[in-house]
Amino acid sequence: MTATNLQQHPLLPWLALQQTHGIGPVRAIQLYRKLGSQWYQPEQLEQCHLSQAQRLQLVTAHFELLDPILAWQEGAANRHVLPWDHADYPAQLKAIPAAPLLLFVEGDVHKLTQDQIAVVGSRHPSYVGKENTRNLIPELVRAGAIITSGLAIGVDGLSHKAALDAGGTSFAVLGSGLDRCYPKRHQQLARALIDSGGALLSECYPWLGPLAHHFPRRNRIISGLSLGVLVVEAAERSGSLITARYANEQGREVFAIPGAWQNPLAQGCNLLIQKGAKLVMQANDILEELTAFSVAAVKIMPSTQAELLPYPELLDNVGLEVTALDLIASRCQQPVQEVLTQLVELELAGWVETVPGGYVRARRD
Repeated sequence: MTATNLQQHPLLPWLALQQTHGIGPVRAIQLYRKLGSQWYQPEQLEQCHLSQAQRLQLVTAHFELLDPILAWQEGAANRHVLPWDHADYPAQLKAIPAAPLLLFVEGDVHKLTQDQIAVVGSRHPSYVGKENTRNLIPELVRAGAIITSGLAIGVDGLSHKAALDAGGTSFAVLGSGLDRCYPKRHQQLARALIDSGGALLSECYPWLGPLAHHFPRRNRIISGLSLGVLVVEAAERSGSLITARYANEQGREVFAIPGAWQNPLAQGCNLLIQKGAKLVMQANDILEELTAFSVAAVKIMPSTQAELLPYPELLDNVGLEVTALDLIASRCQQPVQEVLTQLVELELAGWVETVPGGYVRARRD
């Protein structure tokens, strides 16, 4: 490819700006608006208050990147490279400060404009966190939301799977290049997202592996694409809270599911609620804050107590949080063996479930 052709390719200004040290996304977009098609002309660059090293990088540091990027794009029919000024670049993301200069997409690029809700949480969720994810996502999908998350193990992966199981669409924003899907155990899930009409997205070049500093940057894209961010379960220091902070800065809604203050995985969510995030107990708590969705489309079945509760005092001491057998017995002030016998009966009747560490109240649809 000749130098003339290189200068004419629409990706080159963005590659040049992205590869130049000391120029962040905000400054890069300002420079692009000022320079336009004359971005590589020395006389134009001299007027932009750039150092000599930066001017040199702008015209030399990007040439070796274009060919492998184009080769990746041509490797499959559903691969796209969207610079900031591309017609298919999602407007919701484009509106945030420091929007990615380049967005690599594999999947249905046209759905990027549809309304999304981000769902994030712990990589090691509790039983309650898993159940909350599985219960809430289908209701959001039925209301018309695309579920966006980060493909990580834990709540992210559960969110994607729950969206697909409900017949919905899901987007995954990666902290690696799209040719280096991370984590590897979710490669099959990533393919399922694409096959079901969703997409994988990243600002990383396709061949880049996962690096620690990619993930906080990835989080701003997750929140930036979405109308709101739901934090299912998070410790006081976690990547999910970084996503929530970005959401606040971007003017997005933040939602959090509360938990027992003794539970370390609930501390982050409880802290968010203290700071103004909306407390979530059901899908309508999210949807009523987002005008893009119709609450009427969500069917929340009212709870019924048609059946007589067996051992009501015992059931009162088994909730959605995992409770140890000896603690249940202590609360009921009954012998452990007697409580165990009653729990077995309750489990056979579908009222409780055995989980690692004790018992939880079972779902009764």
